[in-house]
Amino acid sequence: FWSLLQPAIERAETYLSVPAWLVVSCGFIFGALFMWASDKAVTYAGRLNAKTSSSCSERLNRIILLVFSITLHNIPEGLAVGVAFGALNNGGFTTEAFMGAITIAVGIGLQNFPEGAIISMPLRAEGESKGKAFLGGVLSGVVEPIGAVLTILAAQLVIPALPYLLSFAAGAMLYVVVEELIPEMSQGKHSNIGTIFFAVGFSVMMTLDVALG
Repeated sequence: FWSLLQPAIERAETYLSVPAWLVVSCGFIFGALFMWASDKAVTYAGRLNAKTSSSCSERLNRIILLVFSITLHNIPEGLAVGVAFGALNNGGFTTEAFMGAITIAVGIGLQNFPEGAIISMPLRAEGESKGKAFLGGVLSGVVEPIGAVLTILAAQLVIPALPYLLSFAAGAMLYVVVEELIPEMSQGKHSNIGTIFFAVGFSVMMTLDVALG
């Protein structure tokens, strides 16, 4: 909500004539539908090429979907950073605007630590080496600086589309969380611990996004 939906609503109200709730709702639903279709495609491809047991294949499919969703979620975050710095060129450089752009970049950078861990930990659990698991988490965030640079170069073209992209990524992330992460977290006799850490993780991400922009 704080790093994707709220910025999408604010930017839709600022830059678009279409009602913000309509823009964000459409992007959000299409993001969830896109991940649903991707889930079906990944599962179908896994069945065709499976060389391991069905349980391992299904878990691998979940990891692929998770990596895909995190990477997709990072694209509009990179665009958001690019918009913040691109505004310095379009609106004139001021100390306040520059510090605001730095705050956004630092805040998004900090929240990438737990997002990278979400990818690296399942990869490690599936038997990948520490180096490969770490590399998987890092590569999921590579799209952010690329998106930021491209946005700075074409800020005026990207800004109107940003509310759609942000809400699309939010819908994609929610699909994966509700479909894959929460059910797996709730399994076993110690599911209450998972619920507590869900609340802790939510609070940490809320603090990072609200305190650091």
